[in-house]
Amino acid sequence: MPRKIAFLASDTALSQEARQRLEARYGVHAPEQADVIVALGGDGFMLQTMHATQALGLSVYGMNRGTVGFLMNAYAEDDLIERLDRAEAAVVNPLHMRATTTEGQVVEALAINEVSLLRAGPQAAKLRILVDGRLRMEELVCDGALLCTPAGSTAYNYSAHGPILPIGAEVLALTAVAAFRPRRWRGALLPKTAVVRFDVIDPDKRPVMADADSRSVANVVSVEIRSEPDIAHRILFDPGHGLDERLLREQFT
Repeated sequence: MPRKIAFLASDTALSQEARQRLEARYGVHAPEQADVIVALGGDGFMLQTMHATQALGLSVYGMNRGTVGFLMNAYAEDDLIERLDRAEAAVVNPLHMRATTTEGQVVEALAINEVSLLRAGPQAAKLRILVDGRLRMEELVCDGALLCTPAGSTAYNYSAHGPILPIGAEVLALTAVAAFRPRRWRGALLPKTAVVRFDVIDPDKRPVMADADSRSVANVVSVEIRSEPDIAHRILFDPGHGLDERLLREQFT
């Protein structure tokens, strides 16, 4: 069926050249007038596109012009309409971050992959962890910690030795980054409904920054994170190459 496609591309020459060729072939449409968005770039640009077009409620189909391309489909200029018609959708809910700084500023942001806390000085961070208002860990000494969605579980979380989560799993992964004490603690799996709060112990001596999908907040004293069920992002994948399959395949490589 005919489709109005909005092509969005990262700043790289490879992505911009692809956008020009595809627009010449399939037409030029603004996202506000489109039926679907095609993002040309890497995973980082895919996340940017999903955040930027969130209010439009459109599905996003990525084609890889970057490096890893975990959230992207293979790039091809032929049969794009047919590929979009046959595409399978994965629905992901973002995390909502509410960070409070040492100056009392409150910053809110959404994260499709993860919210992470990282030490911002030479000394390890000290974090207190509460889940649904209940103290779960009095002191975690570490380089940082993160809370991720299933969609983000193969990103920073996996690099920090966190678990890969199936896309339909109603859980979030809480993972430590280079934990020093407790030395053997590897994190926790939490219900998707959980509200997680990190309090920074001694933030003046041991400064910590928070990051929600590359939106950074310096000098935080507390960060509260929860899933945002009222926001749903639809990512399109070619049949047989959906997010479920990619998450499963990643565990055997």
